[in-house]
Amino acid sequence: MLYPIIALIIGFIVLVWSADRFVIGAAATAKNFGMSPMLIGLTVVSFGTSAPEILVSTMAATTGAGGLAIGNALGSNIANIGLVLGVTALIAPLPVKSKVLKQEVPLLVAVTLLAGFVLYDLYLGRFDALLLCAALLLCLYLFARFQRDAGDDESEDDEELPDLPTNRAILWLVIGLLLLAGSSRLLVWGATEVALALGVSELIIGLTIVAIGTSLPELAASVASALKGHTDIALGNVVGSNIFNIAAVMAVPGLLAPITLDFEVLWRDYGVTLGLTLLLAVLALIQKPPRISRVEGGFLLTAYIAYLVLLYTMSV
Repeated sequence: MLYPIIALIIGFIVLVWSADRFVIGAAATAKNFGMSPMLIGLTVVSFGTSAPEILVSTMAATTGAGGLAIGNALGSNIANIGLVLGVTALIAPLPVKSKVLKQEVPLLVAVTLLAGFVLYDLYLGRFDALLLCAALLLCLYLFARFQRDAGDDESEDDEELPDLPTNRAILWLVIGLLLLAGSSRLLVWGATEVALALGVSELIIGLTIVAIGTSLPELAASVASALKGHTDIALGNVVGSNIFNIAAVMAVPGLLAPITLDFEVLWRDYGVTLGLTLLLAVLALIQKPPRISRVEGGFLLTAYIAYLVLLYTMSV
């Protein structure tokens, strides 16, 4: 167990450090290119932290395991809202700006409803995948339009962004992203090996360590953003990542190898995804001013734990 334990320690240290560098690079890049922190969280940060899921879905679809790709997309969205956003809000409550409520969060709800439409017949084909890809292009267009229409309201953002030259900001952005992906995989391997050595079943490992491990980049980036006061990047990361997971990650198996799904994928996994997405929208509207408080973060985290319990009870 020596090497897995070393991998755990090194992976955790690199994960924390790379998340800090990644957020600094992302925030400085946003400032230098005139982008709002929310926009770069919705695009650059969210796409980067969703890259592992896209790779896993591609490999799964090409090896005849398309169902794994669908589960990967839905499971990541559940973890992003329940685990990532829950833990982030527990550490630093997240103020939710009115524009997010009126634009990005409803857009996530719409994309999630579209996913239910394409999965309703328990078949994901190329036409379904093309619909999802079209939704992704529309979302990217709307993100850019929201940025142009933000006007003075976004320019008055009270978040202090780091002052770095553009080339150095992009360098930290890329290095941070690569190290985030690598360190998260190292952590998952180390934790899995330790769990196996302690006699923990592969089922429990898959439902807990691996599921949490695939969301480590989002978790690290969001927590680091919140601690630095860049709450727009933290929230934008989760919202944008979930949109990418549905419109890009879930589209992969439909494009490469259309598949038939089990009914439980629709009612259990998609049902929880939709429920948490709607819950996020509702929770963000409760507080005045709008924010996701520590209590609500704890509620989201509890909902995620309940989902893991449901998975375990159905699998034994």
